Amino acid sequence: MILFDPQFKQALPIIDKIEEAGFEAYFVGGSVRDTLLKETINDVDIATSAKPDEIKQIFQKTIDVGIEHGTVMVLWKDATYEITTFRTESTYQDFRRPDNVEFVRSLKEDLKRRDFTINALAMNRDGQIIDYFEGQKDLEKKLIKAVGNPEERFFEDALRMMRGVRFVSQLNFEMDRETELAIQKNHPLLEKIAIERIQVEFTKLLLGSGRKKGLELFIRTNLFYYCPGLKDQKEALEEFAKLECTIDNRIVAWTVLIYYLSKHKPASEAEPFLRAWKCSKKEITQVKSALFALEQRLNGTFNSQVLYQVGLPIALDVEKIMACLGYSASFERVHSMYHGLPIYNKKEIKINGNDLQEVLNRKPGKWLGNLMLEIEAAILSGELVNEKQAIIEWVTH
Repeated sequence: MILFDPQFKQALPIIDKIEEAGFEAYFVGGSVRDTLLKETINDVDIATSAKPDEIKQIFQKTIDVGIEHGTVMVLWKDATYEITTFRTESTYQDFRRPDNVEFVRSLKEDLKRRDFTINALAMNRDGQIIDYFEGQKDLEKKLIKAVGNPEERFFEDALRMMRGVRFVSQLNFEMDRETELAIQKNHPLLEKIAIERIQVEFTKLLLGSGRKKGLELFIRTNLFYYCPGLKDQKEALEEFAKLECTIDNRIVAWTVLIYYLSKHKPASEAEPFLRAWKCSKKEITQVKSALFALEQRLNGTFNSQVLYQVGLPIALDVEKIMACLGYSASFERVHSMYHGLPIYNKKEIKINGNDLQEVLNRKPGKWLGNLMLEIEAAILSGELVNEKQAIIEWVTH
């Protein structure tokens, strides 16, 4: 297993150098889990008995990315690796960060503080799995189960409740009953967590292959109650959860969610809703465009003006949403219509403001922008050919 995966193979010299210095080192967490699930590995994390200052002595190029929590980034042959010292954590006053971190030499003590059994796995340089908490068994059972006492884990970091629900969706697993009950009991702790962190987990939940399971669990455990704009939207979320289709990107995810919410509140509230979720300005703009295009599309086919305004990627996303909602969709027609547009942006119009001022002998003003919009619309509708002389004749008659 380890010999064939390039991610592990590339990182082996890191493990070897740490072991040569007399310390233990293991691959841990998601990369081990995903390897066992035969999923693609994005990056590898390494845990070690070596303390941060000892890691900095072993490797020439390091960056202190989270040294107070035991993490040092090692730069090795054009790649970077996060190396974290085995640690235990004290009480958590704010349900987010430990009051105190203590470095230890025991792998078991380190894995004990992890969130779920399937993430509390380690693997040595020979591919041997170290599994103190029956994580492999839970992988086989397709079960998300907290390590040890679930309430303790959620008091340590309340975001783990959202992570658990996200893993149900992402991996299409079930949740252990005791773990679910602990979330249900402690869901108000989510209020202590920054929206940015919740948003990351919620978006992954919406993109998961087990989204239906994940959303149903999200509703059942009342986590939605402490998420922006969702407190009074249980009915809309339940309708959304019934949707059977693949959602493959964030724009589609947010657009479909708002589509269901807008049955219960105005779509005009989309921007403040997304702002409350701390979405980026770019993402908010794209989702608003998708909502506008979806409204047009639900009333019939796209016209040239709408396609021009929103662009091909958004138009194709909306076509996915149409299929998702049970309407007929034609990606070929959208491609064909878009590639048949006479222009794709204002810069392609064969006349500019200076030309129009000269032709019409008028000083610049609001009229100029309005006229350019009329010209743009006429070109898109096919009423006007995009040629300078044709446009001059059109505006002077």
